[in-house]
Amino acid sequence: MTLCLALIACKKHTIDFSFSPQQPRAGQSVTFGNLCSTGEEWEWQYGDGATSTLKSPSHIYKQPGTYTVTLKVDKKKSWTVTKQVTVTDTIPTFTASDTTFVIYKDYTFTANVYNPYNYDLELIWDVPDPTAIMSGMSITCYFTEPEKETEVSLAVILNGDTTEIVKSFYIHDQKTNSVLMRTPDGDYSQRIFDDRAEDVKPLEDPSPVLNKEQDTAQVYNGYEFRLSELKTVFPELEGFKIASRKIYYRANGLWVSNIDGSYPVQIDPLPCAALTLETQYNNRIYWANEQGVWYMPFVGSDNNKFVTTPVLLNAYTDVTKLAADGELK
Repeated sequence: MTLCLALIACKKHTIDFSFSPQQPRAGQSVTFGNLCSTGEEWEWQYGDGATSTLKSPSHIYKQPGTYTVTLKVDKKKSWTVTKQVTVTDTIPTFTASDTTFVIYKDYTFTANVYNPYNYDLELIWDVPDPTAIMSGMSITCYFTEPEKETEVSLAVILNGDTTEIVKSFYIHDQKTNSVLMRTPDGDYSQRIFDDRAEDVKPLEDPSPVLNKEQDTAQVYNGYEFRLSELKTVFPELEGFKIASRKIYYRANGLWVSNIDGSYPVQIDPLPCAALTLETQYNNRIYWANEQGVWYMPFVGSDNNKFVTTPVLLNAYTDVTKLAADGELK
């Protein structure tokens, strides 16, 4: 009996644990495997202030560093084991510059990669817009298809290891105004978003805005200006629009002058087939010539000198009438 008791007393219990992965990164779940051959109560201390009483728990370290993990079994000091867990680089990810997304607005996506040792790093972005601009750790793009889920993905190649991140974003439509165009083939519209525009779309029904008299008469400040009267000041006048005490007119090209005829400045030397102004939202001039439809902001200086460069809106070369649709669509 004495021999048996001695053998029982000398029997060793296994007090141990494992963890996986062996080289975890901040933000990654670490699983602790209980390898103890005995015990009913477990006290885990992860080294970052967090604890657990589960038999085989998991834990996420938020910051890189070396942590001392302690497991105590059945509250016995002699049944205690410690190991060090070294948490390295954070899991790469990327963030977006906004939480709500609409078409034709710039958004920036920025990679977050923890790389304190300056390992070789390569970023491969996959975004739906081919005009995306890469700048360092960020990429800027815009979306053109509304009311749908769109994926943005990033492959981070760090020290030879590749991490793939894919995030999905819902793209909303947004209301804006339109430029309407009449051609011999029919009427068209094009929605304008700040400095971008949708593709030209055919109008199924003629717009009443386009059917109005175009740039030959206008009421401004309670007075009706007509083409015949203005020809006394602008002899070569073919059509006009007035806004902010400026008159924009077609006469051997596109011109702007003060409403009294002073300081005439030519904006475009090419023959101008149609002209309209958008005064409710962006304060822009739209005109058509043999190259297409153009636009630019209103001229603001007293002497009508302008520094902005006209922008080609589309390449429709046979536009005969233009109108700015004041309704948001």
